[in-house]
Amino acid sequence: MAGTEDAYTAEPFVPKRGGLPALRRAAADCRGCPLHRDATRTVFGAGRATARLMLVGEQPGDQEDRQGEPFVGPAGKLLDRALAEAGIDPADTYVTNAVKHFKFTRAEPGKRRIHKAPTLRETTACGPWLAAELARVRPELIVLLGATAGKALLGSSFRVTQVRGTVLEEEIHGRPRRLVPTVHPSAVLRAEDRDGAYRGLLADLDVAARALG
Repeated sequence: MAGTEDAYTAEPFVPKRGGLPALRRAAADCRGCPLHRDATRTVFGAGRATARLMLVGEQPGDQEDRQGEPFVGPAGKLLDRALAEAGIDPADTYVTNAVKHFKFTRAEPGKRRIHKAPTLRETTACGPWLAAELARVRPELIVLLGATAGKALLGSSFRVTQVRGTVLEEEIHGRPRRLVPTVHPSAVLRAEDRDGAYRGLLADLDVAARALG
């Protein structure tokens, strides 16, 4: 599949058959866009195939890239805490990202890697993986963590600040879906008023918990 990264689509790499383990194995070799070149590895989704709730973030961070699992860094720990406080068992969720490779820049050679937001083109290229995860897991509810996740599933006009904490009903990939948008937990960690930002995230997750019933 030489040259496929220039096409900016993961479609040729996504298996038509098999469950999440087959998807994960195939994603390890994805060359659907140039982001794979600098990342350590593909970071695929994790969690139960029968999960009622799917959480979608932006992309793996530094710790996720090193460990190969999503949401294992500081933002993931904060998310687990908020889920537990909202009465949602983190073990009964499926967590993934709109983009499966860590995109970063360095201030200087050898210095720490600084997160860089993926472009819409890169998010779109990775879209077939997210579509395949949705088709396998078939969650009752999707929590969108931040703007990139929202744009990946709802289009470039999505604005998280306009719809956060509400239950949206949209058709995605030909199926009706219920979604609750909120901020990405990393935004809470960066906020000047971290306590207030955390309460806002928790309030949105409370909405998700009630929607699940």
